[in-house]
Amino acid sequence: MSIARVAVFAAALMAAAVVSPFSSAGSGKVALSVAIDGAIGPASTRQLEEALDTAAKRDAAVLILQLDTPGGLVTSMREMIADILASSVPVIGYVAPSGGHAASAGTYILYATHVAAMAPGTNLGAATPVELGGLPALPGSDKDKDQKDATGRPAGDAMMAKVTNDAVALIRSLAEMRGRNGDWGEKAVREAASLSANAALQEHVIDFVARDTTELLQLADGRTVEVGGRKEVLATKGLPVETLEPGWFIRLLAVITDPNTAIILMLVGVYGLVFEFTSPGAVAPGVIGTICLVLGLYALNLLPINYTGLALMLLGVAFLIVEAFNPTVVLGVGGVAAFLLGSAMLLKVEGPGFAMSWAVIGPAAALTLGLALLTGTYVWAARKNPPRVGGEAMRGLPVEILDWQGGEGHVLALGERWRAKAGEPMQPGDHVEVTAVSDLVLTVRRRDAGNNGAIK
Repeated sequence: MSIARVAVFAAALMAAAVVSPFSSAGSGKVALSVAIDGAIGPASTRQLEEALDTAAKRDAAVLILQLDTPGGLVTSMREMIADILASSVPVIGYVAPSGGHAASAGTYILYATHVAAMAPGTNLGAATPVELGGLPALPGSDKDKDQKDATGRPAGDAMMAKVTNDAVALIRSLAEMRGRNGDWGEKAVREAASLSANAALQEHVIDFVARDTTELLQLADGRTVEVGGRKEVLATKGLPVETLEPGWFIRLLAVITDPNTAIILMLVGVYGLVFEFTSPGAVAPGVIGTICLVLGLYALNLLPINYTGLALMLLGVAFLIVEAFNPTVVLGVGGVAAFLLGSAMLLKVEGPGFAMSWAVIGPAAALTLGLALLTGTYVWAARKNPPRVGGEAMRGLPVEILDWQGGEGHVLALGERWRAKAGEPMQPGDHVEVTAVSDLVLTVRRRDAGNNGAIK
C-alpha cells in the first residue's frame, strides 16, 4: 500500500514538472514596466538602463517600455536604442496612455523594441532630424518660411542632408531587424509623416493595438522574438505587472539637464562664489554657489554642448564682474554681447525639450547686467565718499594735546592715546587737528590760531 502511495506521489511531481513551464501564472515570472514621459535626454537613458538591468537581474519575462514623448536628443536616443538591442530581456514598446504620442526620437525607439504596440488615440511619427544648433531665431522671425525646396521638403545644407540620410539608414535598419515597414519609416524622417494607432497597425509599423497592459500582455503572448541572438517565444498572458518608478537621482537629472536650468545653476554658482570672495566669512553663498556650479557643469557635461559657446558665456560673466568693480561702458556691453552669443551657440544640436529659450537668455543677461551696474554704482559712490576707517579716515579729526615737549608729544584721539608731532609749538589742553598718519604717529596742526585752537 505504501509503495502505491509513493508511486502516485512521484507521478504527481512529474506531471507538475511537465505542466509548470507552460503556466505563466505559476512560474513566478513578472512583467516589469517603465514609463518614459517627456523629452528624451540623459535622464531617460539612465532610467531605461537601470530598468533593463533590474529586469535582467530579476529574470523578468518582459520589460514594458511605455512611451509618451515629443522626442529629444539624438545622442540619448541612440544610447537607448543600443541598450534595447543589447538587452537580454524582451522589450515591448507601448505608446500610451490614450492621447500620448511617440514623436521624433520616440519613433526610432519604438522601431527598436522587440514588440511594438500603441493605445487607441495615440500617434507616432514626425521623425525628421532637428536642425543643428546655432543662433536660434527670435520670436516672430521669418527664418524658416522660405526654407523649402521644389518638393516642399526642408532645404538644409550639406551637413543637414548627411544627418537626414543617417537617420533614414538607422530607421530602415531597425525596420529590417524587427520586420516592420521601412518605407513608412523613411517617410516619417524625410517628410515628417505621422500615423494614428489604427493607421500604424495597417501600415505594419506596429504589431497590435492594446487598450491597457493586461490586453497588451495577452496579445504579445506566443509571439516569437529574437533576443540576444536567439529565438524566444513570449509567455506573457496573465503575468503580474510591476511598475519601476524613477529614483531621486533620475528625477534630479531630468530637472538639471534642461539647458536653461543648467545655465541658471551656473549663474547662481558664479555669483555665489563672487559674493563669498568679496565678503569672506558669509559661508552660505560660497556653499550654495559651489553646489550650483558643480551641478550646472555636470548637467552641461551630459549635454551635446558647443564649448565655444560655453567659453563665450563665461567670458561675458567675467566681463560683467569686472564692470561691477571697475565701471566702463565697453566691458558692460561686451559682456552682455558675449553672454547672449554664447547662450545662442551653446547646444550643438537641439531637440524637443532641449533648446535654449530667449525667455531665459534675455532676462538672465538683463539681470546680470543690472547686478553689474548696481554694484558699480555702489563702488563709484564709495570712491567719492570720504574714507571711514583706517589712517585716511583720521585726516581732519579734532584731537586734544595731552603733553608736549619740543616738536612732539601725545594727544587724545578717538578715546586713545597717540604719539604726535607738529611743526609749531603746542601746549597741553590745546585742540588741534590731524593732517597725516605715519607709522602710528599723528601729524597735527592748530585748527584756529586766533583763539589758541579752541573749537567754535
